[in-house]
Amino acid sequence: MRTRRDKLSGAGAQLATEVSINFGSSLAGLLIPVVGSPIVVAARQIVMVIVVLPLARPRLRNLTWARIWPALALGVVLAVMNLTFYQAVNMLGLGIAATIEFLGPFALALVTSRRILDFVCAAAAAGGVFLLTWSDGTLDPLGIVLALTAAASWFCYILLTRKVATEFAGLEGISIASLVSLVIVVPIALFTLDLSAFTWGIVGLLLLVGVVSSAFPYTLDTYILRRISPRLYAIITSFGPVIAAGFGALVLGETFTLLQQIAIVVVCVAAGAAIATQRDRPTSDLELTATAIP
Repeated sequence: MRTRRDKLSGAGAQLATEVSINFGSSLAGLLIPVVGSPIVVAARQIVMVIVVLPLARPRLRNLTWARIWPALALGVVLAVMNLTFYQAVNMLGLGIAATIEFLGPFALALVTSRRILDFVCAAAAAGGVFLLTWSDGTLDPLGIVLALTAAASWFCYILLTRKVATEFAGLEGISIASLVSLVIVVPIALFTLDLSAFTWGIVGLLLLVGVVSSAFPYTLDTYILRRISPRLYAIITSFGPVIAAGFGALVLGETFTLLQQIAIVVVCVAAGAAIATQRDRPTSDLELTATAIP
């Protein structure tokens, strides 16, 4: 049974992971104009593989196609999600890209809903994104498409994670997916590699992005989920775009119009309200984000 102290410590740790992930994304925003998004994604994936493999080395014997294809597909989706998201951050800014991307898991949570309140929340979120992307008419349309692609990839990522969890024990499936993603991303990164752009400071920042975006949050997940419910996890996650916007302003110097600020808050509040008012029932797809944060 979870005590109040467990819940507080778990919620605090979850908030720390949200801060860590979005801080990492803001650092990525500094690096992408220098080395390109494929290099940043490759660095993050390398760190992720280094963390995952010692904990769950995949056993490839007796693997059938029916068992392994979800893990392979998950690796492809992971690569697409990270590449499109980081490029969207470069073109739109972190706050806006993170808010649009969050539509993916939010849409998945609502796709089977029959509650009027959930449809109202969905409409509010859609209106918030409309305000966010069209309020000043200066956003790059390609950047919006990339952010929506990242959102769709996150949608697929959660579904595939559920499938992988039923086919593989522990973290074996995600370790296979991490390797597949690395195999996809590294050749792209090598093709865009410009050694003249690298300094020891750049290398250090790339490693830091990998640690704060993957290794640190990943390590804390087990601790968190033993202390708080998946729904509370998802509620805290729903405020990620606000945290992202904060780091976008502090680290990247991003500015937001009043309408854009309102839009980001509307999306977060709509998602939080939809989750917080759910009745106790089997875990929703958005709540599964608790075990599927990329």
